[in-house]
Amino acid sequence: MSKPQYPEPSAVLELLKPVTWFAPMWAYMCGVVSSGVPIRWGAALLGAVLAGPLVCATSQAVNDWYDRHVDAINEPNRPIPSGRIPGEWGFYIGVIWSVLSLIVATALGTSVLFAAIFGLALAWAYSAPPWRLKLNGWYGNSAVAICYEGVPWFTGAAAMAGAFPSNSVILFALLYSIGAHGIMTLNDFKAIEGDKVMGVRSLPVQLGVEKAVRLACAVMAAPQLIVITLLWNWGHPFYAFLIVGLLIGQFVLMARLLKDPRGQAAYYNATGTTLYVLGMLVSAFALRAG
Repeated sequence: MSKPQYPEPSAVLELLKPVTWFAPMWAYMCGVVSSGVPIRWGAALLGAVLAGPLVCATSQAVNDWYDRHVDAINEPNRPIPSGRIPGEWGFYIGVIWSVLSLIVATALGTSVLFAAIFGLALAWAYSAPPWRLKLNGWYGNSAVAICYEGVPWFTGAAAMAGAFPSNSVILFALLYSIGAHGIMTLNDFKAIEGDKVMGVRSLPVQLGVEKAVRLACAVMAAPQLIVITLLWNWGHPFYAFLIVGLLIGQFVLMARLLKDPRGQAAYYNATGTTLYVLGMLVSAFALRAG
């Protein structure tokens, strides 16, 4: 039986990992809300496609392509090592999706195009040599946090306003990107042994479990404290109190996380991270209120 020459559609969808699209699409929605202008639904929907099924999906394809040799050992059923995406098609899909992303971004304006170029550059640098940012927890987690939170938030605001977003929007996008670095660190707890073997210097590998989890908690909490302070000073006490409540909930969950970092990391990502992203939306509505 001859080997397939073209990818199976189901394998392409698996390669693009739709489950990962939610985070950037949520951040994009926050950007749309925070823009403060009437929502143009056509641009909003097109930008959501750009954030998730295009730019985020590109990053997933590129990551799988450059990790194909490792996946052949650890996850041989993945689309590329299993042969369901044959030959160089993993790389081709990354390139095709990058081009499609740029075409869609161009339709949404210059600011969105620049944001897409920046996000795609980080997506490729995260996985592709010689950069391979993913091999170091400081750089790799920063790249993912910016691509999943900051860039989509900026993109949503720019797509709605048709111009460069306001300083307050950019500041909040940056603050929540910083906090997301801690979330990315928690994701690394599930693969400590494998990372050591493969030479991936994640923060749990570099700092040890105890220091890494404390750092992650601090990095997640600090930007939210700044957001609360800013909203209070800008005359938005209602929104500030809402985020205080969400942050208190996170502190309760963090106490549980600190007692058993490796055992509770996944639970925290399903609960504490939910409270974190709800705070993003609350902040977006506060910015919209002016």
